[in-house]
Amino acid sequence: MKLELIATATFGLEAVVKREIENLGYKILKSEDGKISFLGDERAVVRANLWLRSADRVQIKMAEFMAYEFEDLFQQIKGIAWEEWIPIDGKFIMNGSSVKSKLSSVPACQSVAEKAVVERLKEAYGVDYFQKSGALYDIKITLLKDRVTVTLDTTGPGLHKRGYRQHSVEAPIKETLAAAMLQLSFWKKDRILTDPCCGSGTIPIEAAMIARNIAPGISRSFVCEEWDAIPGKLWKEERKAAFELIDNGCRPKIFGLDINPAAIEAAKANAEAAGVEDCIRFAAADVTAMRTKSLGGVIVTNPPYGERIGDKQGIEKIYEAYRGFFRENPTWSLFVVTADKSIEKKLERQADRRRKLYNGRMEVCYYQFHGEKPPKQ
Repeated sequence: MKLELIATATFGLEAVVKREIENLGYKILKSEDGKISFLGDERAVVRANLWLRSADRVQIKMAEFMAYEFEDLFQQIKGIAWEEWIPIDGKFIMNGSSVKSKLSSVPACQSVAEKAVVERLKEAYGVDYFQKSGALYDIKITLLKDRVTVTLDTTGPGLHKRGYRQHSVEAPIKETLAAAMLQLSFWKKDRILTDPCCGSGTIPIEAAMIARNIAPGISRSFVCEEWDAIPGKLWKEERKAAFELIDNGCRPKIFGLDINPAAIEAAKANAEAAGVEDCIRFAAADVTAMRTKSLGGVIVTNPPYGERIGDKQGIEKIYEAYRGFFRENPTWSLFVVTADKSIEKKLERQADRRRKLYNGRMEVCYYQFHGEKPPKQ
């Protein structure tokens, strides 16, 4: 079955997600704020959920139309072949949003949409009552300037829920953002990578999973695995293929430091849960302990900042350590996400590139400081 799929993304990461989809072999239809549309089928649903590192979730686009009255909304949604997806015992829920549309009441829109789905299924199955005791079907109606987009979520808990973060610390970075930071950096698996403020280890773990080609969703489940419309054999085949693609022989040079010993213990446990504990060397150490004789290394990090964690004196100490480190190691590059807009002043250099992003609901900026090209060895 040919499907139009949507990978939703945090604002600012659309280009990263688009590249990931193209690398999976699928044709991009449209890229816009927060979502990338692409062509696929049932196998594409499985593969996208297993492999997308920086997307938030994968949705099936059921319909798109203009609606100025509730009757328009009802008839258009009733016209969708819901019986092809939702069985007689399906537990379907309705979520919605409305921006700059005549139908501005979200509860009213959800009520009308749910009634339309119920009426369609009642006619399809010849029943008057639904127990809703089976698999979950999360339907979303999005109204923007009177244009309605109807989607069916296939992911369940967001794609950042990899399953390995069993232990956490205060203000962790989302796994999807960490993966995007790495893909936007100069880091490759044959280069040294360090996160001097690694917390519970998200950035080093995501780096190790990229280096070993481990599918980020390989160890978790997805809501659509319980759907009859997506054959279970597809999940078995794609998971088997994903396991066979893991490069267990890869030994990347990845280091994670944190001043908090409890954070390091959490990071080690999380790395073990992700199956990459042998790829990363963790140490409870202050950022000032960074020393190296290597050339062309990469620091990718999410340091503490004002609204997040850490006292002002401690944050200043981190910046001072960075200034000293990069004076001694000009071939190293720094990639840092922070809400601190004074970082360039504190590091005493201008960023080569900047990108506005979001860590959860907090607006941050991804600063890229490129090192000098190391001499050939």
